[in-house]
Amino acid sequence: MGPSALAAVLELAARQHGAVSLRQIRQLGLTRAQLRSATRAAIIIEAGPRVYAVGGSPATTEREQMAGLLCLGDEAVLSHEAAARIHGFDRCLPDAVEFTIPRVRRGVRTPFVVHTSARLRRLDAVVVDGWPCTSATRTVIDLARLNIGDLRLGAAIDSAVRSGASAPLVIAQRLDELRGPGSWGAPSLDRLLVDAGGHTVLERRFLALMRRAGLPRPTTQLVHRRGGRTVARVDFCFEVCGIIVEVSGGLGHSSPTERAKDAQRRNELQDLGRRVYEFTNDQVTRRPGYVVDTMRRLIAAA
Repeated sequence: MGPSALAAVLELAARQHGAVSLRQIRQLGLTRAQLRSATRAAIIIEAGPRVYAVGGSPATTEREQMAGLLCLGDEAVLSHEAAARIHGFDRCLPDAVEFTIPRVRRGVRTPFVVHTSARLRRLDAVVVDGWPCTSATRTVIDLARLNIGDLRLGAAIDSAVRSGASAPLVIAQRLDELRGPGSWGAPSLDRLLVDAGGHTVLERRFLALMRRAGLPRPTTQLVHRRGGRTVARVDFCFEVCGIIVEVSGGLGHSSPTERAKDAQRRNELQDLGRRVYEFTNDQVTRRPGYVVDTMRRLIAAA
């Protein structure tokens, strides 16, 4: 066996999370006989059609991802639950490995979870931390097709919005372009987009309360500046009446430094003519009537 060729293969695999394709192996000069010898010795093991892994290397999620991409070719992207994890969506599955390839390649046999799409456009694909995957917008739509449930789908929408990788309007527009026969989760996505725009489940619940109560929809995540300096990014701003609402988990900031920052932030917002109010998780989720009555009174008084 040619030690230099095998060493080059192992070195390349090390840079690719332990995986290497048959094409790469041949390009590095390892012959078929040498490859058979290496596999018999378990120096290299099969990881899928035309793809190998270093024997003894841990079967990590990253190795599975790389093996799938090498097996499926340049047009493949990580998608669905796998893309959700790469984008850092809340409530994503930690070890999911899924791919999407063009539908013209339907029938490709692999040990991987592979979806096909006839409408995978260039705008639907991005590279995140070196991994080719579906965009945040397309990932949200694909998750809706999996019917993952409102809680997880809402968290995916809010995560995409919070990171700046997408926006409710962008998701709605791409959904309209992809919408076809059958429901495949589109109604759930339509419904959840109505209360999108916040960054957390709690913020989504507050928006839903305002909508159901017939109260004005506030601007979400509005940045306030003073003298060219950012004072604060607030959860909600009812700009017509100058009311700011923050929602919190209920624990708040406990250290003296954090409380001092909160006080300065509140004072500066008030100097800008804003009135600042806060509701806790318990109030939004367990005492919605109190939240709605309070907001109705504040807005009416303003």
